[in-house]
Amino acid sequence: MKVPPRIKLAHLPTPVEEMPRLSAALGGPRLLVKRDDQTGLAFGGNKTRKLEFLLAEAALHSAKTLITAGAIQSNHCRQTAAAARKAGLDCILVLSGEPPQVPEANTYLDVLLGAELVWTSLEQRGEILNQTYLKAEAAGREPFLIPYGGSSPVGAAGYAEAIRELIEQGIAADWIVFATSSGGTQAGLVAGKAMYGFSGQVLGISIDEEAGQFNAVIAKLAKDVTYLYENVKNITIDDILVNADYLGGGYAVMGASEKEAISLFARHEALLLDPVYTGRAAAGLIDLIRMRFFGPDETVLFWHTGGQPALFAEKYMRIALA
Repeated sequence: MKVPPRIKLAHLPTPVEEMPRLSAALGGPRLLVKRDDQTGLAFGGNKTRKLEFLLAEAALHSAKTLITAGAIQSNHCRQTAAAARKAGLDCILVLSGEPPQVPEANTYLDVLLGAELVWTSLEQRGEILNQTYLKAEAAGREPFLIPYGGSSPVGAAGYAEAIRELIEQGIAADWIVFATSSGGTQAGLVAGKAMYGFSGQVLGISIDEEAGQFNAVIAKLAKDVTYLYENVKNITIDDILVNADYLGGGYAVMGASEKEAISLFARHEALLLDPVYTGRAAAGLIDLIRMRFFGPDETVLFWHTGGQPALFAEKYMRIALA
């Protein structure tokens, strides 16, 4: 089986830890956590695994500038800026939102890492991203476009390899539960499950997308990952499990359930979640445990995808301390 090229960025393997106190508090199944918040690149997170493969792809194109886009508190953008610096490249980030008077949390880290910030509205982000790329190309900066969330087949390969890592760690879980948004993490996990023979179920808690067409997008992306490995699997929409019951007030709107999840993980396991992704995914996990969705003898692994710097954005600190 052919593994795509990669450039080492992450601290791997990330540890797997038991969560006995949280399990006891919820009266639920055995709970584990995979600590991809500890991948190590500028506070870590799941995008670092993807960027190992995307950076190798950029090197094949002799890139000198990485360009990507995201929201104002984008974890993906922060890690892309860090990856660029590790590789000696420039980085341009197209961020949707209002420029803050004082950069905070992830945006502060973007500035600290020396990324060039281009501000736009969410509606115009795609257009401005394209214009930014063309401008850099015309200036001879040899740009390489990193897809939103790193969610291309190349980026998703990072999570196919994460499944192999999990198997090599000797971890057997009946369920893997995690935050799914742009789809790359889930596509990689599903592709890895198919290629490496992982027997557990892969369940994404949607952060901002309704199920249905989203499932089809993930299925296609997962199958495309297996093409990279020259180990093609017939992955269909039936192989994609997405729960979209926990969209709450919308993207980046932290409600009572996210606040409770962040508090429970912190106070029972000293684990810090973020308010946008892992907080919402954990809220879904907690609700499913309370509804007895998982069997009492099952093992459920929560895949922590990082994002904690967003906790220090003022709007989230105010809610958490209310």
